[in-house]
Amino acid sequence: MKASCIWKGQGIHKTGQCGRRYVARGVLACLLSAVMALSLVLPAAIVRVRAEELVLESPSAILIEASTGTVLFEKNADERLRPASVTKVMTLLLAFEQISAGKMTMEDTVTLSEHAASMEGSRCFFEAGEQQTVEDIIKCIIIASGNDTAVAMGEHIAGSEEAFVDMMNERAKALGMTNTHFENACGLEAEGHLTTARDIAIMARELTVKHPEVFNYSTIWMDSITHVTRRGSEEFTLANTNKFLNEYTGATGLKTGYTSIAKYSMAATATRDGVDLIAVVMGAETKEMRNADAGRLLDYGFAKCQVYEDATPYDKVGEINIAGGKASMVKYNGEGSFSYVFTNGEDMSQVEKGFVQDVDKAPVKAGDQIGSVVYRIGNRELASMPVTAAEDVAAVDYQFCFLKLLFRYMAI
Repeated sequence: MKASCIWKGQGIHKTGQCGRRYVARGVLACLLSAVMALSLVLPAAIVRVRAEELVLESPSAILIEASTGTVLFEKNADERLRPASVTKVMTLLLAFEQISAGKMTMEDTVTLSEHAASMEGSRCFFEAGEQQTVEDIIKCIIIASGNDTAVAMGEHIAGSEEAFVDMMNERAKALGMTNTHFENACGLEAEGHLTTARDIAIMARELTVKHPEVFNYSTIWMDSITHVTRRGSEEFTLANTNKFLNEYTGATGLKTGYTSIAKYSMAATATRDGVDLIAVVMGAETKEMRNADAGRLLDYGFAKCQVYEDATPYDKVGEINIAGGKASMVKYNGEGSFSYVFTNGEDMSQVEKGFVQDVDKAPVKAGDQIGSVVYRIGNRELASMPVTAAEDVAAVDYQFCFLKLLFRYMAI
């Protein structure tokens, strides 16, 4: 049996680039009146920016909100194109997954093979037999877009580039990247090495949401590593290939790509006022076109999104009644805050939250979920946060009932 109680949310409404802070009622009323008056004489398109007005020069693109995966805009997002070095997003994803699983550490040593050292295109000029830490290899992949280091990472993880490419394709399939096939770990041109803007957004989201530590490296503008070879030690400067970092406020990464056939592509990530966006642009004729389109996409997204935040989700729960137990109440656990990104201009003042009790009868064990704090807007449920028991409450038995009656009798 479920019992529920809904009350209007009193969360913090965080605003900025993605929304406007609530103001005094009098000022708000004036603004609303002005907008209503304008809407009588001006076309709706002037009052509110629409996706139809977002014109991109690049042949394929997509924009998603990272926390929910909501698609905010797309253009030919399922057209299969050559990704060039944006391929390395999958290489990085597999590397960070290995680290998270405890199968690899940042301090592990990677040895460059002859095959890895022979890679052409963008590279960090490693010699066969040279060694670097996993962390420095990751820096080289992200900052300098090293083809040699991407292949070296694949070989370190899987034993060979071929085996690593199999891992890449298996992971792509598991993520639902239905239009993707990889032929190598770095993005050099190869027949059949294709993906789409949508699929890139999927793997970029998986990487950045599950492994946000990647931003510790993708935001580095300049760094260096040390080559140690038979000729001695030599410092090698790493300059970020992603110039968009210095061109767009809030940019955090992620990976650029270029070949003469693929043209210019990019998975661009940016954060403003609690909103995280991922913009993917593919096949742009010039670097300037690619960066401009990524900026337009992100501007559109930040103008469209709003963040609802509640710092005290559990403030109205209180102790929870329980029937048939040796105690009539059970204490609960509830920590953390709640946030939700709105992407369609909803009125955040209409958010309601309530407690839904899932368990109202003993026995209850500490850690059992006994209910949820539920957030809704209108009839749509946004999310729920679990409420768990902080203690055991045993069910009553005959001995307990007898003793309870005995104590009452003795009190009389």
